[in-house]
Amino acid sequence: MRGRVMCVVLWLLGAPAASLAQQPYNLAVQVDHLASIFTELYGPNGLVVDSTAALAGGQSHSGHFTSGFESEFSQFGTALTSQIVSLPLPSPASGFTYEFDPGLGVFTRTTNSFGPILAERAETIGAKRMSVGFAFQSLTFDTIEGVDLSLVPAVFSHDSAELRGGREDVVTTVNAISAKVKRFTGFLTYGVTNRLDVSLALPVVSNDLRVVSDATIQRIGTTVPEIHFFRATDDSVGNRRIFTALGSATGLGDIAIRLKQTLTKRRTGGFALGLDLRLPTGNEEDLLGTGATGLQPFAIWSATYGPFSPHVNVGYQWNGSSVLAGPPGAGESEDLPDVAIYTVGTDLAVSSRLTVAFELLGRYVIDSPRMRREDFHALDGQSVFPTITFTTGSFNELSGAAGFKLNLAGQVLLDLNVLFRLNNAGLRDKIAPLVGLEYTF
Repeated sequence: MRGRVMCVVLWLLGAPAASLAQQPYNLAVQVDHLASIFTELYGPNGLVVDSTAALAGGQSHSGHFTSGFESEFSQFGTALTSQIVSLPLPSPASGFTYEFDPGLGVFTRTTNSFGPILAERAETIGAKRMSVGFAFQSLTFDTIEGVDLSLVPAVFSHDSAELRGGREDVVTTVNAISAKVKRFTGFLTYGVTNRLDVSLALPVVSNDLRVVSDATIQRIGTTVPEIHFFRATDDSVGNRRIFTALGSATGLGDIAIRLKQTLTKRRTGGFALGLDLRLPTGNEEDLLGTGATGLQPFAIWSATYGPFSPHVNVGYQWNGSSVLAGPPGAGESEDLPDVAIYTVGTDLAVSSRLTVAFELLGRYVIDSPRMRREDFHALDGQSVFPTITFTTGSFNELSGAAGFKLNLAGQVLLDLNVLFRLNNAGLRDKIAPLVGLEYTF
């Protein structure tokens, strides 16, 4: 396994005994892979409700509680991985673009601007020229569909609750999910001809995922503590427990190969077509990659009007099948959602050494798992608890970006950029910084 997955120790380890006694027991579960952290946390080794007394009518039983959260919220892993691989990479096209002038016998620059940071422009690097670089992005996801990830509610109901007789009890949980991602990407672009570029992007992804679930048994149909309780490792019992799991993994992500062909080229602008091929090289079990091949054709228009260079990118990403999209724990693959992608922006050549870039980036995700908050109404007709449910639908995710490229020396550029959300659709981070370097020769 490329990463390491570990369970967290007691939440209040080392606290004074009197303080510890006032807190609910924190039960840790060990997970094998990040993709299974939710099913493990709420599965048979995690949130377990015990019972030593019979229900009304004399039936003996063990407490069985189920929830769509246990199985369907594993789709959070799908959403997280989709976001990781869909994060816009710094444009692998060089900030310096050239064309060979046969009359002079030398390469001459074709643009004054260093170009966009997260989008493409129609210009190519130039025949037999090469650009290399790297970029670092850091993200801390804090909302999913507008729901605060530190306060995600979920209700577990009893199997066959409609039979009553004590089965009306529910388990309410408040879940704090911490998802941090760091991505280091190395990229290389080579000019095959004056109009054709080939680029390669190799990402290394580091994921840190933690889930803390504060669970409480709500006695809707029972009154005695022997029916439905949490048992701790020291055999103490209670109505409330905290369940925690923590995992991290680092390794190669999904490699991307890009072809870009300029079709028309004029002094004021041009039009190009591109094709991205994403290879499933990242370990999907640790959410380092999708586990599916992706293909994205796209079109590029860009122009130059004095210091301003507007650009538009439009593309469509077809995704293959992955176990991340299949039924949790079943090992079956289903197709990941397809995504339509569009970007509108402009870069401004402030001086011969500085270019400022602004962009609006959109992703229209088609037939994807979606989460919404709603109320759970207990069978007593009175008790109401917040919970979440999952549906399937399409959504439009909007982000903005602002940054600059600074010519440090010679053919070396420093890239600085900030990506920020403009709506709450999908799994989001408020602000995602990026820093990179690129060198053309």
